[in-house]
Amino acid sequence: MIESFWKDKYPTGIAAEINPDEYPNIQTVLRESCQRFADKPAFSNLGKTITYGELYEQSGAFAAWLQQHTDLQPGDRIAVQLPNLLQYPIAVFGAIRAGLIVVNTNPLYTAREMEHQFKDSGAKALVCLANMAHLAEKVVPQTSIKYVIVTEVADMLSPFKRVLINSVIKYVKKMVPAYHLPQAIKFNDVLSKGQGQPVKEANPASSDVAVLQYTGGTTGVAKGAMLSHRNLIANMLQCKALMASNLNEGCEILITPLPLYHIYAFTFHCMAMMLLGNHNVLISNPRDLPAMVKELSKWKFTGFVGLNTLFVALCNNDAFRKLDFLALKVTLSGGMALQMSVAERWKTVTGCPICEGYGMTETSPVATVNPAQSIQVGTIGIPVPSTLCKVINDAGEELPLGEVGELCIKGPQVMKGYWERPDATAEIMDAEGWLKSGDIALIQPDGYIRIVDRKKDMILVSGFNVYPNELEDVMASLPGVLQSAAIGIPDEKTGELIKVFIVVKPGMTLTKDQVMAHMRANLTAYKAPKFVEFRDSLPTTNVGKILRRELRDEELRKLGLKK
Repeated sequence: MIESFWKDKYPTGIAAEINPDEYPNIQTVLRESCQRFADKPAFSNLGKTITYGELYEQSGAFAAWLQQHTDLQPGDRIAVQLPNLLQYPIAVFGAIRAGLIVVNTNPLYTAREMEHQFKDSGAKALVCLANMAHLAEKVVPQTSIKYVIVTEVADMLSPFKRVLINSVIKYVKKMVPAYHLPQAIKFNDVLSKGQGQPVKEANPASSDVAVLQYTGGTTGVAKGAMLSHRNLIANMLQCKALMASNLNEGCEILITPLPLYHIYAFTFHCMAMMLLGNHNVLISNPRDLPAMVKELSKWKFTGFVGLNTLFVALCNNDAFRKLDFLALKVTLSGGMALQMSVAERWKTVTGCPICEGYGMTETSPVATVNPAQSIQVGTIGIPVPSTLCKVINDAGEELPLGEVGELCIKGPQVMKGYWERPDATAEIMDAEGWLKSGDIALIQPDGYIRIVDRKKDMILVSGFNVYPNELEDVMASLPGVLQSAAIGIPDEKTGELIKVFIVVKPGMTLTKDQVMAHMRANLTAYKAPKFVEFRDSLPTTNVGKILRRELRDEELRKLGLKK
């Protein structure tokens, strides 16, 4: 029943199925694409562009060094802890060609977070930025890491620019704390030693793990999702199937502000766009909006991949609004809920609608997306090809169309499981391959899916379910609101009371009474907040997702309910 329901939901020209076994492994895709698009630009950053041919050559040098100067074996783990620099795809594809498993690591991690991830994955090698090497110095002795490769921001640039920029970062801006890692080797020395050396190309099985992608850090101990070659190839082909009519091969320019170590950007830019031979413009620090907008002004970009908070920040930037958007034809959103008012404003500013998608680290990540030719704002679209979705109640029973329940996903992009955590895997996946998302959703009769909220973020007021996303969407439509978050706090009478946090746009004013009046005018009484707090900023993850849990924990500590 489920299979037949989804098959006729795809727009004309989009197949309902892909063949996840079209390629045996990522190495095969990389080799074919780098040969086919050898002269096409692959990645640009800090004024330097490398072609697909150069990417293959330099990743080969990296792979050769790993094979000839270390005792690392296929299946060993290598942690890559880099921001969006040219070094990132070179290291990742080099490691994959040598048969290693890539452990994507956030460069902004604390020493404690690094130690957990390195120990849990059993990483034996680390590629990191000099800016964070002082933390590696503390952590590496506590782990199994034997090899440390350190790079500086401008290492891939011409000698003059490299020395100039690296010197400014180190000595003028003082952004590189002193560190002592006697075993460390410089990234450029690795490439130099591996240059021209033979590579014994690894040939892993499609079911072998390619990437360990850690998740769950904001909700508990971070777990490594095992993403196989087949998982990632399936998601590449699924993205291609849904984007084929809008993204042509070998001629698109995609802006890449989201970090490549995050699964959303990793799969789309490093995997899907590699398959299509397209050009990714890497933004190293999207929080520096003036620098980002200046970089955007240099390109006639055709695609933009972002998330709600970034769209808000850019639309509020005068210089961004003055850019030429004539070439822009695809904007993709994921990573967090896209607010209606934000989608409308982006379209007004750029002339390009946003295709919202949905996914999880555990689904490699893309599970659903709005087809560009048939967007329904406010939904996460339809399942990508070869993917099934259903919603279930707390008893695990499938619910009819239009009813609200937990979204479950099944497809070739669903992970193998959590690294060395069979119990955690069993909690989220069943024997038939269905993955419980933890998100509350409903499926419309036309197949489009609406996310109502995160199951664990749901607020229960006098037995009524209240979803923070809905409240935040209403707040976002109030002039003067830059950012907002809604949480539930314990209450003896109603179970929970609603508290909202608001960041006001610069130069504007807003009062509690104005907020309350707006919310009461747009929501049922039990959904109206009881408390409003104005703040200068809200806690966010590395990709800009607001951390409701952190706000909730603060309130619990105030009440003496949490240490």
